Amino acid sequence: MANPGATSQYRGMPELPEVQALADTIAEQFTGHWIAKAELGSLSALKTYDPPLGALADASLLGTSRRGKFLILNLVSADGEPFALVTHLSRAGWVHWRTSKTLAPLRPGKNPVALRLTWRDEAGETTVLDVTEAGTQKRLAVYLVRDLADVEGIGRLGPDAAAVDREQFGQILATSGKRTLKVLLREQSVIAGIGNAYSDEILHAAKLSPYAQAEALTPDQVDALYAAMKQTLAEATARAHSAELGAIKAEKRSGLRVHNRTGEPCDVCGTVIAQVRLADSSFQYCPTCQTGGKPLADRRMSRLLK
Repeated sequence: MANPGATSQYRGMPELPEVQALADTIAEQFTGHWIAKAELGSLSALKTYDPPLGALADASLLGTSRRGKFLILNLVSADGEPFALVTHLSRAGWVHWRTSKTLAPLRPGKNPVALRLTWRDEAGETTVLDVTEAGTQKRLAVYLVRDLADVEGIGRLGPDAAAVDREQFGQILATSGKRTLKVLLREQSVIAGIGNAYSDEILHAAKLSPYAQAEALTPDQVDALYAAMKQTLAEATARAHSAELGAIKAEKRSGLRVHNRTGEPCDVCGTVIAQVRLADSSFQYCPTCQTGGKPLADRRMSRLLK
């Protein structure tokens, strides 16, 4: 496999499609390889201590999986004990690797590398895998566990967005009360795997307002939302799989029709894409396609202008 190269400047949080592509690519590259050395670059990133970090030494990769937005490496120790390395990349995390014979020891806190794994294969080739986090807000999390239930976030996950069926999805909406669709789609305890970007994309594809209430949807609207969710995630996952590792984020950005495209024309109707700013994030939508031509109140700006 080619070296990953540099990532795009787009730093949206990896969601279900990107994490699935990472899991599949890592499995293809490293299954059957073993870890010669594990180095922790961010002490705050490691959230568990049993098994200890030293358990990674001489552990080999059995395969990978994904739960929501959690990336899971299924490992077996040198003593034959199975355990898992679980990573939540948060907003600014990513994975890189390169073939290298020598590297200076990792200095904690001196670079963006949160965790470095040095892998070897039967041919003796060494490959370095770095889990990195850009920026100053360090939210990336790494867990070493014998049971995935020991990862608190995984235990709280709702059904996976890629696996939920239409009946289950309808029941979720019917019992979600007055929660808005934008909030509901991002709530991992309700539906796992969708974040800010793909919730915008799903709602645009379904022609539904981000502020529509879940319990008020008609059966036809539920059908449209379910179909949009499945199609949006499937297409994004296919694009992520088709890209080199370093280009997955750029591929995500190129496939977005409304998210992060404030001020650009909607490619369905030509209306200028609008934005609503929240306390710590924002979302985008098309007024014509989604809200009957009515702009949604930018509540944060309204408070600032008072």
